[in-house]
Amino acid sequence: MNGHKLRVSKRSMRSLAAVTALALFGLTASGRAEPTELATAATSLISPTGPVFVPGQNPQFAAEFAEFDTPAAPETQPEAVDITTIEPTAQTETEAVRDLGTGIASYYGRGFAGRPTASGERFDPSQMTAAHRTLPFGTRVRVTNPRNGRSVVVRINDRGPFVGGRTIDLSQGAAEQIGLIALGHGSVQLAVVAS
Repeated sequence: MNGHKLRVSKRSMRSLAAVTALALFGLTASGRAEPTELATAATSLISPTGPVFVPGQNPQFAAEFAEFDTPAAPETQPEAVDITTIEPTAQTETEAVRDLGTGIASYYGRGFAGRPTASGERFDPSQMTAAHRTLPFGTRVRVTNPRNGRSVVVRINDRGPFVGGRTIDLSQGAAEQIGLIALGHGSVQLAVVAS
């Protein structure tokens, strides 16, 4: 300030801060005051010859405090996820819904071709179908041969087998898929899968 050293006490600085704050809002303890009076009072605490920044009248004051006049942009919140529009993940045809354990599988083939099954369908030995004593018609079952790891998914459309100790009767086509033809029957792992 024109080459003069300035000494300001802590008390003066607190007063300056209070008066400056009041000047920015145009208020005093007793009510409203003119911005010019407050700005002059704030400046006189530091230097009687210092510049007076009057809001709205001094371009330097306007430039310094322009950013405070601009309303702050509202904080952006991440968009909420509407869970009602989320599609559940589709299950693959081999995803197990219920494990049925192990059992003995046999098969029946061309000798029964064209005959009606318990569900009313005509038996086709090339289709991936099977007979089971209790599973509902239309149930899809994954049948796995543990000897070679091969599996096939069959649809229950018939009742059987009616030979003791056997759990499921596969169509000839399904039995070929898992390598059961040569043996005629064998131990398999069974699981109901999604339809």
